[in-house]
Amino acid sequence: MKAKRFTPEQISTILREYDNGKEVKTILRDHGVSKATFYKWRQRYQGMDTKSLKRLKELELENQKLKHMYAELALDLKVAKEIIEKKL
Repeated sequence: MKAKRFTPEQISTILREYDNGKEVKTILRDHGVSKATFYKWRQRYQGMDTKSLKRLKELELENQKLKHMYAELALDLKVAKEIIEKKL
């Protein structure tokens, strides 16, 4: 089963519904979110507005890309060092 991807606006809306007093069971059923996902969102994003939530998601994505770039460069450096050592 393919995992759903929720936009920051949707996450913010879902959490706002909870803050306004809507039952968790109803929210989960209406939006098709698992209980674990809902409580993880609540723990991470409680009190954030849509704009700051969107910015946080962008920063997380950028961080992931930078980590991937670093891993590739570190691997290239390791290979280059091994080649240099074999030549000497």
